[in-house]
Amino acid sequence: MLVHLRMTVPDDLSHTIETLLVDDDRVTNVVVMRGVSVQPVGDAIEADVAREAASDVIDAICATGLPERGGLAFSDVDGSRFDAAAAVGRAAPGDPDDAVLWGAVIDRARTSARPSATYLAFLVLATVLASIAVITDSAVLVVGAMVVGPEFASIAGACVAVAFGRWGLAVHGLARLVAAFAIAIAAVMVLALVARWTGLITAEMVTRPRPLTGFIWHPDQWSFIVALVAGAAGVLAMTTAKSAAMVGVFISVTTVPAAGNLALALALSAADEIRGSASQLALNIAGMLVAGVLTVWLQRALRPAPRT
Repeated sequence: MLVHLRMTVPDDLSHTIETLLVDDDRVTNVVVMRGVSVQPVGDAIEADVAREAASDVIDAICATGLPERGGLAFSDVDGSRFDAAAAVGRAAPGDPDDAVLWGAVIDRARTSARPSATYLAFLVLATVLASIAVITDSAVLVVGAMVVGPEFASIAGACVAVAFGRWGLAVHGLARLVAAFAIAIAAVMVLALVARWTGLITAEMVTRPRPLTGFIWHPDQWSFIVALVAGAAGVLAMTTAKSAAMVGVFISVTTVPAAGNLALALALSAADEIRGSASQLALNIAGMLVAGVLTVWLQRALRPAPRT
């Protein structure tokens, strides 16, 4: 597996970066197009690098000062068929599935810390679904609400930021998460109050025994254990670009369902369910944060040292 690098390089850095790439046996297909870059004025350089070595090579390029004076973009190569691709893979230690492009991971962490109307809309809709699941005691709707909820992106981004010591980024990410949940819960609470006033729902619908959804507001030690496992799996899936595993993470933890139950409990003044739902929500987020940070630390500790 390869990662493709594309750079716009000022004239005085071009030879340095070209030499760095050509002399590395984990890099192939080095192409230098002299004088084609208009902004910044200089050269365009492209290359393919073994995925296992991509972070090291990108770090070495960044150490030349290119990010401040030029441009560097990279992307996974979906397919390749030439002998040199296998050769650079053999020259790079490790397995490409274990490789992490930390630059891309940190970029995603930055994105997850920015406020977004789309993010908020998804969280509100997921919380609405969760509240309907509570009213109808529907396990299927609980799963649907978990899948629709976008909150794990913020949690994973905060984990990466903490692991890299980027405290400002971590604070922004967590603040976005808390604010979005507060808005979603408030919005659903208002809808629930309207529904109660019109007779669409009653307090008994929420406080009655619910065999399929009662677990939402009954946190226990297993809630925290599941959150730990899901947080580790989710961050691992995000950092290694294994998106298929993310669906399992989404339907493992009851963050959004707890938020939906909390909104209903607030609207219907169900004190026990308010406490239980808030505890479930906090417990799940805390467990995922702890496991996510530890996962990133472990990945960085196991990463081979950059070649010099």
